[in-house]
Amino acid sequence: MPYDLAARFRSPSQRARVISEGWGDRNLYCPRCDSPRLEASSANTQAVDFICPKCAACFQLKSQSRPLSRRIVDSAYAVMRRAIEQGQTPHLFALHYAPASWRVRDLMLIPSFALTLSCLERRKPLRPTARRRGWVGCNILLSGVPADARIMVIANGEPASPPLVRRQFARLQPLEGLGYETRGWALDVLGVVRSLQRRQFSLSDVYSHSGELRRLHPANLHVREKIRQQLQRLRDMGFVEFLGAGNYVLKGSPAPPPSSFLAPGHGPV
Repeated sequence: MPYDLAARFRSPSQRARVISEGWGDRNLYCPRCDSPRLEASSANTQAVDFICPKCAACFQLKSQSRPLSRRIVDSAYAVMRRAIEQGQTPHLFALHYAPASWRVRDLMLIPSFALTLSCLERRKPLRPTARRRGWVGCNILLSGVPADARIMVIANGEPASPPLVRRQFARLQPLEGLGYETRGWALDVLGVVRSLQRRQFSLSDVYSHSGELRRLHPANLHVREKIRQQLQRLRDMGFVEFLGAGNYVLKGSPAPPPSSFLAPGHGPV
């Protein structure tokens, strides 16, 4: 990473921001089209750090020295919630770097249409003594993002090939045309299916997680009907195959997550 860019900054957060954005300017490419690079957005553009010069896709880059294990600190809760509901969130790059060497260890891409209210965590308001007292931020819970939508661009210091990253992104793109509630249901049911940790499963296996889905979608009183509907949608999108008699098989598999995601608190050496 170009740590020399931060020579004039003293704040650790400012140094990390400048260095990671400088690295992104030199290394990021568009997963949505074949553009080999992204352009830095104009200064003070809210929530958008990079724009694809070819397809105009918007990206946000969040970097941290901690492994990508459980959550990513994001912006104001109300702003992020509104952006999800209105379909205005940028695609998210989450970068984990080794602070001693300024080397990128992991880079995860979460497409904007995979960010749902289920993965949004409201943080506590800032204390009365804080400069922005009362401000409420949010976290992106990685456990709320299905493994299919956690695309590893770099894992344990090893980059994936751009064609592989683009294929994984394209597989999720049918979600882009759905409303945020429908997308939320589809992704939450896919998350339940992945959590079963086996390729073949039954409708009753997914029904056993009805309580979990009801907590995520308290306004819906017909959870089992929704589960069947979303399994049909996932079938049409190519994520599952219907075998008959209430049985399904999971098709394909997401790229393996970095070791830091599998074992929180045990980052790369």
